[in-house]
Amino acid sequence: MHMEQKKSDTNRKYLRTQLTGQVFGNYILAIVIYVAALFAILAIGWSVSINISWRPSNIYYLLQWVKEWIIAIMLILILIGWIVITLRFMTRPLRYLDELVDASEKLANPGEEPIRLSRAMKSVEDELNLVREGALRNAMLAKEAEQRKNDLIVYLAHDLKTPLTSVIGYLTLLRDEPQISEEMRSRYTGIALDKAERLEDLINEFFDITRFNLTNIQLEPERVNISRMLEQIGFEFHPILAEKDLKLETEIKPNVEILCDPDKLARVFDNLLRNAVNYSYAGTTIYLSMDYEPIKDEVKICVENHGKTISPDKLDRIFDQFFRLDSSRRSSTGGSGLGLAIAKEIVELHHGTITAESENESIRFTVVLPGVPENLW
Repeated sequence: MHMEQKKSDTNRKYLRTQLTGQVFGNYILAIVIYVAALFAILAIGWSVSINISWRPSNIYYLLQWVKEWIIAIMLILILIGWIVITLRFMTRPLRYLDELVDASEKLANPGEEPIRLSRAMKSVEDELNLVREGALRNAMLAKEAEQRKNDLIVYLAHDLKTPLTSVIGYLTLLRDEPQISEEMRSRYTGIALDKAERLEDLINEFFDITRFNLTNIQLEPERVNISRMLEQIGFEFHPILAEKDLKLETEIKPNVEILCDPDKLARVFDNLLRNAVNYSYAGTTIYLSMDYEPIKDEVKICVENHGKTISPDKLDRIFDQFFRLDSSRRSSTGGSGLGLAIAKEIVELHHGTITAESENESIRFTVVLPGVPENLW
């Protein structure tokens, strides 16, 4: 971003210098042409006059007077021409300024019609139209992101009602039927607990939306044994995996340490594994691997699962804010659409990369992190 801003500033400085040089060059050229034309007219008139036999007359005496005062007359004509040309070129930048003022008003509220300037300001016109197109594109992206966020909030608010109604209903049954059997009491309590946990997940998604839009993620780096971190995260997923009839196989290089924010990075791998659980076929295996390349001083973590192949158009948007593969909002897979977007931001703050690929009913996420990234503190 900083490099793009610096490049843009350099381009604008170049355009200003180019326009100034063009106006000044045309000004000097106009004066030179005018003076050259005066001397050409004088030379032509002089050659004509000396080849004609003049008799005493008004024209003859006029020519004699011009001959005597030729230097003064030339200086006066040059001065008059210089004043006229200077005034003309002084008013031209004012016209350019008026055009730029009009163009700035169009940039404040950009429309579909491109900005038009004088031919001499073609390079400036091109630059302003690039800014206009960028503003239109950013406005469209912001509008789409805002619409997706608003739609998601409406969806989540609607989804909150279902588990909340269930919790209230089953708790009401437990209160109103004190003689209920222990089996039914346990069943009702389990259902109410499941719905309350779903309700907690939805509320956490609201918090994710708020945090992602109102604050910047700040890192608190420290040296961490990422091998043990991944093993622990994988172990914590065993109950969820058993419930979904899934298995987890790990291939983790032992005792690898990197400089990172452990809490933020744990969230990345939690999101990737949770995503793999949600989009895996039942009875399949999820693979979690980590390797270390000492020459490059970087670790490579892969999470792979077997599920429905993701189309290329969805794969290109998989890290976008509020984008969800499952648009049906099923409770088993309908998330906030922020998990992968936040994961990407955290990885990039660690000066790493995260990519996704999918083919032949296989989905793979690859995270590459430097061992000791520069400027992380």
